[in-house]
Amino acid sequence: MKGRLLATLLLTAVAGSAVAQQQPQFSHYAFNGMYLNPAYAGIKGQGEFTAIGRYQYYNYKATLDRGGEPKTYMLSGSLPVRAIGGGVGFNVYRDEIAQSDITSASLSYSKHFKVGDEGLLGVGVQGIYNNWHRGNYRAVDENDPNVPANGSDNKFDAGIGVWYESPSWYAGLSVNNLLRSEYKFQSVTGGETMPVNAENHAYLTVGYNFQVTDNIVLTPTAVAKMVFVGKFGDSKKFSFDNNSLDAGLRATFSEKYWGGVGYRYGESLTGMIGGSVLKDNALRIGYAFDWIAFNQDARAFSSHEIMLSYRLPKPGLAVRPAIRTPRYSF
Repeated sequence: MKGRLLATLLLTAVAGSAVAQQQPQFSHYAFNGMYLNPAYAGIKGQGEFTAIGRYQYYNYKATLDRGGEPKTYMLSGSLPVRAIGGGVGFNVYRDEIAQSDITSASLSYSKHFKVGDEGLLGVGVQGIYNNWHRGNYRAVDENDPNVPANGSDNKFDAGIGVWYESPSWYAGLSVNNLLRSEYKFQSVTGGETMPVNAENHAYLTVGYNFQVTDNIVLTPTAVAKMVFVGKFGDSKKFSFDNNSLDAGLRATFSEKYWGGVGYRYGESLTGMIGGSVLKDNALRIGYAFDWIAFNQDARAFSSHEIMLSYRLPKPGLAVRPAIRTPRYSF
């Protein structure tokens, strides 16, 4: 009962956010914990690998040579490691938006702590490497020193997070780009443009599993994505002006097939379907369709996302326990 009440409070808190986006967003966020939070690493007790391809605002055409539709490709992995009392994970993604490309790779470690009879709390840290490339832009003023000219910059950054997992519900909170690394690019004048900081991003996510029947589980989920602009100590650092909210409901049938609906505040309605194949439902395949129903200016009609996820068998005992017989016990 306490777990259900806490999950409800977290869902309510997440639902209070506004809208914005800087880093990639995914409609399959409920299947993508390793991207959201370093503390997720190994928390499921088995290895898993997830790949997602997303075309946002599909076929959107702007007055740009490369068009205007964001494209994101992501691969993540997570493994429990008993020897270190936790788990390790990685995440790699490439995000393409018009003339800007960001390639990011991160390694994570999560320390796990037992909570109650069934709960597990992960506390995670993350090392991040980012490459930010800005291509050729058409300058209105050819001598404008702030127009990028096919330049790139590389920086390291860091992230932290906590994640609670139980059979009934989960919740996580993480913050990345803690160092607010500064990126500089070559300008059309041959010098450098004004530096750009990678702002702090925080993710608050929660979900609860309701066992409706023996074969049907309903799972409401939500994720709030918060961008904290500026330095720590600035008066408007935590103004919550640059936030985004996703909320959804997924039904899982016989632990094998699922379908669901979602809502992204101020932007879209989402439908998703998926299923599992192979032994122990190891391979999961999902598709999500976003209908851009709100604020359609400078956006296309739809976004599309495909997910593939593979789960390794849960590790067993390294050594089989001895079988004793009373025959020679005298």
